Amino acid sequence: MTDRKLEAAPGPLVLDHPPPAEDAQFEEHGHTRQLGGFALRLVTGLALAFSTYQLIVAAFHPLSSLITRSLHVGFLVALTFLLYPTLQRGRATRIPIHDLLLAAAGFSLALYHWIYEADLIQRSGDPTTTDLIVGTIVIVMVFEAARRILGLALPIVCGLFLAYGLFGQYLPEAIAHRGYGFDQIVNQLFLGTEGIYGIPTLVSATYIFLFILFGSFLEHAGMIRLFNALALGLVGHAQGGPAKVAVISSGLMGTISGSGVANVLTVGQFTIPLMKRFGYTPVFAGAVEATASMGGQIMPPVMGAVAFIMAETLNVPYADIVKAAVIPAILYYFTAFWMVHLEAGRLKLLGLPKDQCPNPWHALKQNWHLALPLAALVWMLFHGFTPMFAGMVGLSLTAILVLGATIAARFSSTAFRYVFWLALGLSASMFAKWGIYPVLAVIAALVAISFSVKGGMKTLHTMKMSLVDGAKQALAVGIACAIVGVIIGVLTLTGAASNFAGFILEIGEKSLFLSLFLTMIVCLILGMGIPTIPNYIITSSIAAPALLKLGVPLIVGHMFVFYFGIMADLTPPVALAAFAAASIAKASPMKIGFKATQIAIAGFVVPYMAVYDPALMLQGEYTLASVAYVVFKALLAIALWGAAAIGHLRAPINWFERVFAAAAAFMLVVAAPLTDEIGFAMSAIFISWHWLRARKPALAA
Repeated sequence: MTDRKLEAAPGPLVLDHPPPAEDAQFEEHGHTRQLGGFALRLVTGLALAFSTYQLIVAAFHPLSSLITRSLHVGFLVALTFLLYPTLQRGRATRIPIHDLLLAAAGFSLALYHWIYEADLIQRSGDPTTTDLIVGTIVIVMVFEAARRILGLALPIVCGLFLAYGLFGQYLPEAIAHRGYGFDQIVNQLFLGTEGIYGIPTLVSATYIFLFILFGSFLEHAGMIRLFNALALGLVGHAQGGPAKVAVISSGLMGTISGSGVANVLTVGQFTIPLMKRFGYTPVFAGAVEATASMGGQIMPPVMGAVAFIMAETLNVPYADIVKAAVIPAILYYFTAFWMVHLEAGRLKLLGLPKDQCPNPWHALKQNWHLALPLAALVWMLFHGFTPMFAGMVGLSLTAILVLGATIAARFSSTAFRYVFWLALGLSASMFAKWGIYPVLAVIAALVAISFSVKGGMKTLHTMKMSLVDGAKQALAVGIACAIVGVIIGVLTLTGAASNFAGFILEIGEKSLFLSLFLTMIVCLILGMGIPTIPNYIITSSIAAPALLKLGVPLIVGHMFVFYFGIMADLTPPVALAAFAAASIAKASPMKIGFKATQIAIAGFVVPYMAVYDPALMLQGEYTLASVAYVVFKALLAIALWGAAAIGHLRAPINWFERVFAAAAAFMLVVAAPLTDEIGFAMSAIFISWHWLRARKPALAA
């Protein structure tokens, strides 16, 4: 690849990211129908009803847990059949009658648990013929919805587990089970809370949906523009500035989104064209954005769906998961930042002219209030409030800010505006004593006022679209949570997870590193076909208990699986972030996936180091000094690994130097006796040698 250098920017910059070209429109998990007229109104109405239902559940808890989950899945299935065509050919502009019937049936059958709740409790474990018929239909519909929105890979994997539950007694003795009837399988998967209505669906119906709505509201409020302005102003002018803007902006977006693909489709509309404009190849531009965006799943405070599932599964406060993720998340983005810095140095790519970069402090001064709901969310998560209550309050505060801004703009006097905001703040703060009800009352009053205020109807439309977009964004996550319940149900019923766990334990008795490496390979292989959520659930169900018996702390073991589940989302052939980036970059998704894996590879050292020294995840008995030490080691290992992967530091490095740098990084990872000392010594030798070698040409010049 030839070196490139840009002397000046070819035109003014625009912070507002334009929509993608019509022929490249990419939804989060495939191409959706492009609807209009009655069909669009139907989908919009159903999505609005879905969000409204979830808000009612979050605020008032009117229904039992199983019914809440069942209706949640009903909305998911109905919207999926309306939005996603049977085949991904062409661009459907209408909803065929069979999909209308399927959507109606999917939602209607979701009422079964509600209507017959008492009867189902009385005959628990003894399903009737009607129970089996309804359960079979619902399971089949969940599989079909997953195929439409997530592709074939995940339904096939879940189908294999289902087949194992039905016919596993005929397999070789080592992996066979005692045999289960069709009625037992359906009872497990449909009538209880260990199948499609299991913990993942519970988390999707409570925490996840709320936080997706929270991110949607902040996006519509202008948070993306603020993030882009901050990133562009801070690093846009540096070497490789456009790529560094993508890393920082995506990291900031990750604090409110928790969805890697959603990050690509929002931030990437601005950053990918910017990178291409300043000399980066389409493949590298797409790969940078894909890598940076996927880190949003581990970026506190919102994180991804897996974090909520992990907290619920382990029965630990969500704040504990956030605490464990803080340093790995920072290191993940340091990795991406460092790799693009090295790549920019290798290709001699300059940043943007400084006069074309916005003032970040000016942007922050104008829009600092948008960070208040996020700050409130963080405070509540770390002060004992449940994620559900914290998410509801954070969402409500965002709504108050959006509605209040429109009303406050109508006051001619600055003093009146201050009084107005003070009154709103005092009213909203009453949640600490009286719960969510005063906040909801404030929102209701602001909505009523907005009908008669200039610009109020536009604001209400923005609120409506936030609710609609949030419901659509929740589809893929919710359907994935439902279908992986098949895997959980079969594993729970048959106890099959113990076989693989025993294998990992057997290896771990000889070498913990080999057990970790095997777990990583399983995560990466599964990630080539399925998204992060089912990847985590499958691998954690099998490997995490074994790692715990090998002495790995509980949260560290689960975070190890989670981290590599994120990495797996970048690996072809099924790399959703790469496909989303490809739609914007106009490049091969496979090439983007492979390049993204290269960019992220330096971060592979992080979870290994956390296992050998849990202080990296703030677990176990740690001190400030021990945390600082392991973070320093991690930063040095990432720097060396990155230089080895890219082949450049201050100057190009040859193959021997790359191998030496990789070996030094490896020594820093494996916390055995003398390895740290050897690693530091090798690092000092490599850095000194490289610095002297890179300095000679400069002196000669």
